[in-house]
Amino acid sequence: MTKATPNSILTNVDIINVRVPGYQDLQMIWVNETGIIEQILPMGKVCRRVTPEDLQILDFAGDWISLGGVDLQINGGLGLAFPDLTVKNAHMLEDISQYLWNVGVDGYLPTLVTTSVENIQRSLAVISNYTQNSGAKILGVHLEGPFLNYGKRGAHPAEYLLPLTMNEVKRVLGDYASVVKVITLAPELDPTDKVIPYLHSLGITVSLGHSQATAEQAQNAFDQGATMLTHAFNAMPPLHHREPGLLGAAMNHPDVMCSFIADGQHVVPTMLEILLRASKGLFLVSDALAPLGLPDGVYPWDDRQIEIINGTARLFDGTLSGTTLPLLTGVKNLVKWGICGVEKAIFLATDAPRKAINLPTIAPNQPANLLRWHYEEETQELTWERL
Repeated sequence: MTKATPNSILTNVDIINVRVPGYQDLQMIWVNETGIIEQILPMGKVCRRVTPEDLQILDFAGDWISLGGVDLQINGGLGLAFPDLTVKNAHMLEDISQYLWNVGVDGYLPTLVTTSVENIQRSLAVISNYTQNSGAKILGVHLEGPFLNYGKRGAHPAEYLLPLTMNEVKRVLGDYASVVKVITLAPELDPTDKVIPYLHSLGITVSLGHSQATAEQAQNAFDQGATMLTHAFNAMPPLHHREPGLLGAAMNHPDVMCSFIADGQHVVPTMLEILLRASKGLFLVSDALAPLGLPDGVYPWDDRQIEIINGTARLFDGTLSGTTLPLLTGVKNLVKWGICGVEKAIFLATDAPRKAINLPTIAPNQPANLLRWHYEEETQELTWERL
């Protein structure tokens, strides 16, 4: 993989009266002639020694600004599922990346759901060798499986699930461990307690999900180096007052970040509000499938079919299998449902996922790939645009 070049970038501009997630009060942001953020300072505290010629002043009048979104769980787009990647269709990665850029995403992890080892290896090889020119940057790969608990496999095909052993992990990764950024697994499947430390030593972020783990088993996995939870509430035991389980342990851990889906179907708004109030670390994912960017309808999914209704995907037996909603739709939903304020909602899709995989958040010395957000009080509608 090679770095994507930004489609557009601000240069030589001073943005004033702007709100920035994580910063108090109104700020000013100075972007230099090379498109790099030079300063983020409270209004009235400009520290630059020389005012550049032709500096453009943009007054945001209290609107919000952020980096673009980062989607750490996206299974495909524009009709292509990432496990179906081949040399012949690899060109679609450029179209998908451009589409994601257009819907406000700066970077993403193509996610490979449970499939054959051959399919995983082929897709990893394609992504590893892919030269990206523009659009949202491919940040690595998320392997969601095949080391999942059969009882919590959800829409993942049972015939491709594998035991969580060192030999099987090495077989799946093959020569492409450096491409894998995140792997979702069920920690209770490893009685040796060797796999998570091994993955951690490779620089792979371990996320727990599709699991029956107890709170004790989850805590053990966190002690070994797991730092994430995949789509909170979904494909795991529910919270219980005598057995908090995997979800309870993750929500209460100061160093664990939980992803969640905000389509209103995977988790209803009331439970999302509880999640946001109780959890120590959260970030949004789309969990979008191959029909992302296409209309609702019936589409093929491996050797089965899924039906998309209002952006939520289900197998014909009713099993939830993801969405076709862009990441930033989740931001708008959180605000529309009154679950959190504008600042928090924006943070959950922009800075929070960056923190989850140790990427820099909005700050000086970062490229100014920026979104402007406007909240209309009368309609309670949140909108955004790329600058």
